[in-house]
Amino acid sequence: MSTEHTATPSVITPITTRFLRGHLDVERTAHGLLPHRLPARARRQIPDAQLAVAEAQPSGVRLVLRTRATTVELVTLPTKRVYQGFPPPADGVYELLVDGRLAARACVPGGNVRTVVDMVTQASELREGPAGTARFTGLPAHDKDVEIWLPHTEITELIELRTDAPVEAAPDSGRRVWLHHGSSISHGSNASRPTGTWPALAAARGQVELVNLGFSGSALLDPFTARAMRDTPADLISLKVGINIVNADVMRRRAFGPAVHGFLDTVREGHPATPLLVVSPVLCPVQEDTPGPLGPDLEGGAPRFKAMGDPADVAAGRLTLNVIRDELARIVAQRSADDPHLHYLDGRELYGEDDHAEFPLPDGIHPDPAGHRRIGENFARLVFADGGPFAATAG
Repeated sequence: MSTEHTATPSVITPITTRFLRGHLDVERTAHGLLPHRLPARARRQIPDAQLAVAEAQPSGVRLVLRTRATTVELVTLPTKRVYQGFPPPADGVYELLVDGRLAARACVPGGNVRTVVDMVTQASELREGPAGTARFTGLPAHDKDVEIWLPHTEITELIELRTDAPVEAAPDSGRRVWLHHGSSISHGSNASRPTGTWPALAAARGQVELVNLGFSGSALLDPFTARAMRDTPADLISLKVGINIVNADVMRRRAFGPAVHGFLDTVREGHPATPLLVVSPVLCPVQEDTPGPLGPDLEGGAPRFKAMGDPADVAAGRLTLNVIRDELARIVAQRSADDPHLHYLDGRELYGEDDHAEFPLPDGIHPDPAGHRRIGENFARLVFADGGPFAATAG
C-alpha cells in the first residue's frame, strides 16, 4: 500500500449500494454515501448518542467489486472518536482483500474529530476536518474480486472510487448470510483492524457473508433492533446478549426474561425456522458476580472500567453475568422444546478462565486483538464446524 501523493487514476466510479455489503441502509450526506447498520425507522427511535454513533460505525461493512485495476483509491470523510484527557487512538484501518486474501492496508488521516468530554453521559464536541484517500497499489492485473473493509470504529462517508481500470459490482458469492447482534466485543472494540474483529474472523473460517449488528454499549434488547433483524434476509442468526444489560444496569431479573422472549418472538416472526443461536456473555471478572452500573476507572493513565453495584443486591433482582447466563440457558431450554432450530452457547466457551489467563482484558471488559482471534477461532470451531448449529450440513 501507499499513501504518498501521486497521479489520480483515470477511472472514477460513483459509489452506490450495489458495491456495498454488510449494511442495512445508506444515507446521502453533503459529502457522499454514509452506510448505516440500522434502518431509518430504527434510527428514529434511538434514544442516545451511544447507539447513534455505534450503528453508523461500519463494523463488517465492505465494498465488493470486480476489476483488473492495479491501483485503487477510496476517497472518504472519516469521523474519529477521541476521549478528552487521553491520547487519540490510531487512525482507522482500511483493508483490501483480493480473492478473499488480505493484500494491502491503508489509513485516511485527518477528517472530522468527535471528542467525548464526559465518559458517563457521552457528551461530545465535533471538530470538522478534510476528506482523505485510502490508496492501494501493486495489485495483480488480472480480473479479481476486491473487497475493501471499512474501519470498524470510524464513521466513514464514502465519496469516490478511483481506479486505473473499470470496475463492476462483484457477483453474489452464493455463501450463506450470517446476521449477528452483540455488544462492543462483537462490534470490535480493541481489535486493531476490521477483519480482525472476532465476528469477521469467524465468518472467514465459516465461509459466510457477515452482517454485523454489534453495537458498542447498546446490545440492550431494543425492540427496534429485533425488528431490524426480523426484516433482514439471513440464513443464520446469532444473538449475543447480557453484558451491556448488566453494565448499563437497565433492568432487573423480572424484566429481563420477558424482554428476551419478546426479542426472540420478533426475530422469529421473520425467520421462523432459521438456525438461531443465543450466546451468553464471555468471561468478564469485574461483572461475574457484581451488578452494574459500569463506571470509568481513570487511575493508571488509560481508560479502564469497574463495576459499581453491590453483590448483595442480586437477591433483590439485580443482574450479574452469572445471573444472565442462568436465565438465558433456562429460556432457550424452555423455547427449544417447540423450536428445534434454537440453540444456546455459554459465552465462556468462547472466552473463559484459561483464555483470560492467556489474553487478559486490557481495559477490564474488552479483549485485545489476540483475544478477538481466540474468540473467533472458538466460535468457528463450536458453531460452524461439523456438529455445530451453523454447520453446512446442519438440518
